[in-house]
Amino acid sequence: MPSATRAPHRRRRLHRAAVSTALCPVALLGAAHGAAAGTWSVTPAGAGRPFLYAEGPPGAVLQDTVSVTNPGRTSVVVRLTGTGVRTAFADARLRVPARTRADVPFTVTVPAGAEPGDLSGTVVARDTGGRTATVRLRLRVAGPALAALTVEHLSVGTDRITYELVNRGTTALAPRLAVRADGVLGRVLDRPPRDLPVRLRPGARLKLTEPWPDRPALDAVDVRLTVTAPGGAHDTATASARFVPWTVPAGAAAALAAGAVLVVRRRGSRTAADGAHGSGADEEGPEGVESTGGPVK
Repeated sequence: MPSATRAPHRRRRLHRAAVSTALCPVALLGAAHGAAAGTWSVTPAGAGRPFLYAEGPPGAVLQDTVSVTNPGRTSVVVRLTGTGVRTAFADARLRVPARTRADVPFTVTVPAGAEPGDLSGTVVARDTGGRTATVRLRLRVAGPALAALTVEHLSVGTDRITYELVNRGTTALAPRLAVRADGVLGRVLDRPPRDLPVRLRPGARLKLTEPWPDRPALDAVDVRLTVTAPGGAHDTATASARFVPWTVPAGAAAALAAGAVLVVRRRGSRTAADGAHGSGADEEGPEGVESTGGPVK
């Protein structure tokens, strides 16, 4: 739509007082592009345009014109509608006299939440006898393509992990999730990155759940979620939780947790002492002590 102009955002319709349908006599029956002699047709106004084209940022209202040409010997009544994108016509229902072309202005509204890229639609004309004719409409949403997301409201429950994904960019996202959890004695959950069965549109917020049916019965864990998406989108969220079985008193559970940390520390100290009295500096301590010792960070 090379001749399209941007209208104010609040404009919802074309007022006939400002823009009216123009009727022009048709000198030649062949003036209607692609139409057989004696049949009416609908085409983009102007010569040589195979389809309608508009471009603008989200929320913009763009203008163009379609021509309804009636080369026949009797008048025809045509109703105009739009599909795929929001359209408004100066005259949605018009009578086109014989051997006349009617130029009908209309507006196209770019969806407010649309992501940059191309949208498609159609202008449809239908007469009272049920015959239809169409014109393709291509709408390009202008703006930079930005991929960004956040992971929010991470929570660890009894058998699941809940969180929310928010698309902070301008493009739709196909996120990937990786989950990791570390307890007092080491790694208790490690799920590699995988595709999530969701498509997150710009500005959308989605609450998701990650099942964890085999979580520890007694432990203090740090959970870490990492979410990525094509285009460089990336975010990480962490949360801590303590699991205590109902059959264990609270004081005993705390003592058990503290005792587990103390045992690990003592094992680490004993290993260091054994290494100091050993026969050589290359001697290694017991396997796994170094990776599990110390408080959880």
